[in-house]
Amino acid sequence: MKLGLQLGYWGAGMPPNAAEMVVAADEAGYDAVFTAESWGSDVFTPLAWWGSATRNVRLGTAVAQLSARTPTAAAMAALTLDHLSGGRAILGLGVSGPQVVEGWYGAPFGKPLSRTREYVDIVRKVLAREAPVTSDGPHYPLPYAGPGADGLGKPLRPITHPLRVDLPIWLGAEGPKNVALAAEIADGWLAVYYSEKLADQYNAWLDEGFARPGARRSRADFEVAANAVITVTDDPAAAYDRHRPVIALYAGGMGAESKNFHADLFRRMGYGEVVDEVTALFRAGRKAEAAAAVPDELVAETAIIGTAEQVRAQVKQWADRGVTMLVVGCQDAAQVRSVAAVLAEN
Repeated sequence: MKLGLQLGYWGAGMPPNAAEMVVAADEAGYDAVFTAESWGSDVFTPLAWWGSATRNVRLGTAVAQLSARTPTAAAMAALTLDHLSGGRAILGLGVSGPQVVEGWYGAPFGKPLSRTREYVDIVRKVLAREAPVTSDGPHYPLPYAGPGADGLGKPLRPITHPLRVDLPIWLGAEGPKNVALAAEIADGWLAVYYSEKLADQYNAWLDEGFARPGARRSRADFEVAANAVITVTDDPAAAYDRHRPVIALYAGGMGAESKNFHADLFRRMGYGEVVDEVTALFRAGRKAEAAAAVPDELVAETAIIGTAEQVRAQVKQWADRGVTMLVVGCQDAAQVRSVAAVLAEN
């Protein structure tokens, strides 16, 4: 099982110990370090800054939001990072949600699947550098010839030669159609909340994508990276309590009440009534009560918490179900090293 370190996105300020954690991950044998973005810190700058102190880990975006930049701009950022890191970049992409896309980026959220397909196709054209990049659209037409155009747009190819044509592109996906799309057109799947109980369902969605004509990968060379809280402890109750507010935020407050992809995921796990209660409490401003309404079972299903032996056993279960990398969030460099040490005994 590979290990990835998830640094996430920043809160009100820069995390004080991220640089030390990145170096610790590099030294401890982690395969990759990932950053995220919401509507504050961006996803590429921290990778370039903190990643400059590393020599081994891959540097990935988990995820770069499609609406934050055009596909050609995303390709420019990825190929630049790939050069700076000596071929260690991973471009993880995701559609985000309508609240962010329409409220922050001022763009329509509609047709996320076709937008993703078109976006990835353009990025691959940039990386291939076989010809000037064109696209018929409809989402990202190149050259642009719509309202307000001067009619002078010219198809271009990148001045800088990409280091790798096959720079890996992973998709963050939660629903069945998006997961299948990841298997069809991408090199990996970034699973936000993985549940071993739903592994058969996830694998069926992936297999649908692998079976499509022209699918890029097969199960043998496709990466499944699952976000996971890993806590080695003899007191799981305390760890559950620390994780409840995060689940409450994602289930009850991350996205519009009528369209929350994380809430939909928890419903598929069988926690529909929990989601309803948590959402009502969270949106009423009763966040502590919303967190308290998250049951132990939901935390245990989406996190890996327990003694060293229990953690290793659960990690093996996830690996047996198709997960190839655990992307873990850590509090400090000591935890980065300790997680690696525990799993090294598997």
